[in-house]
Amino acid sequence: MNPKDFRSQNAGKPILTPTGFWVFIPNPLPPSISWSSSLATILSEAERELSRLATLGSAFPFPRLLIQPFIHSEAVVSSRIEGTQASLADIYTYEAGQLSFFEKIDDVREVHNYIRAMEYGLERLKTLPVSLRLIRELHERLMENVRGGTLPPGEFRRSQNWIGPVGSTPSTAPFVPPPVEEMHLALDSLEKFIHTDMELPLLVRIGMIHYQFEVIHPFLDGNGRIGRLLIILLLHELGVLSQPLLNLSTYIERYRQQYYDLLLNVSRQGAWEAWLHFFLRGIREQAHESIFRMETLQEIRTTYQSIVDKDRNPERMAKVIDFLFSRPILSLRQISEGLGIPFKTARNYLAKLEQAGILREITGYARNRIFQADEILETIQGNDL
Repeated sequence: MNPKDFRSQNAGKPILTPTGFWVFIPNPLPPSISWSSSLATILSEAERELSRLATLGSAFPFPRLLIQPFIHSEAVVSSRIEGTQASLADIYTYEAGQLSFFEKIDDVREVHNYIRAMEYGLERLKTLPVSLRLIRELHERLMENVRGGTLPPGEFRRSQNWIGPVGSTPSTAPFVPPPVEEMHLALDSLEKFIHTDMELPLLVRIGMIHYQFEVIHPFLDGNGRIGRLLIILLLHELGVLSQPLLNLSTYIERYRQQYYDLLLNVSRQGAWEAWLHFFLRGIREQAHESIFRMETLQEIRTTYQSIVDKDRNPERMAKVIDFLFSRPILSLRQISEGLGIPFKTARNYLAKLEQAGILREITGYARNRIFQADEILETIQGNDL
């Protein structure tokens, strides 16, 4: 890490370690930032789109079932940023129990762990706020029995790490996070900032927290995924969005290099405004995309209502169809257990939906069959999954 690249101390400063390489020590939050008209405008737009999304989510006919598609989509893309190749269809099929479908089972497990970590975090927020303890618990679930899981899951690092291309060292890497002792001090300061009430807009606070966490880089692996997961949990805890209906990782992946460059430029140049503008623009765009996706799903559900109305048990048929929106690829066992109905009854309903063209069987097997709701899956996937 070249200290000459760090021309501002607004976000922190480089220091030389006794072992002879430079590291970056972040300043406590919040920084001093200038509020340009451009930043104020994008903040207002992001807040407005999130408010629309929150309103639509709260009024959605089956909001609990709708959460799963957004959690799964976020998990797929956030993991893909780190190099996994699993698709959304892969994850749903894995959960349906057809492990033989996959060549890259390790990738699928990594994404599945992300889903587990997010679900755990959302439930844990009922009893524990976003904190260092919660962050460790999330990391433990994220890294369980996957590549990198041999490193201490759920524990902050006890050795120096660095960010750079393969083969780089602390001396040659473009960025080196704080050493262990300073890392713990920075984490304590970050936790205090998270829990301190202040006049900063909530979305700006979350953008600052994400930067600070990535700069501290407290784990030997999984920092990017945990940092993006924290955005969703903070939106929930701070009351900005009551349900995880925002797939910000889609935006980050689309502009991945710009994302990395802007984070680095905060450290090097104190370029907070550029980073926050990028972050807020992402929230605005993805909130708009989520609104479009939800409205499309609602339109699809409306077209299926005629099938519900014609059934001898319309209430149960409605539950079966609604279940497809949370599991567009599913097995007989999943729908039987998910709705608490006998296998024979579940089989009859799946047969009706297959005959109506809503479902199709995708294994060709006589047993352990898997069904896919193409129209729902395509809408959830959009153009990014």
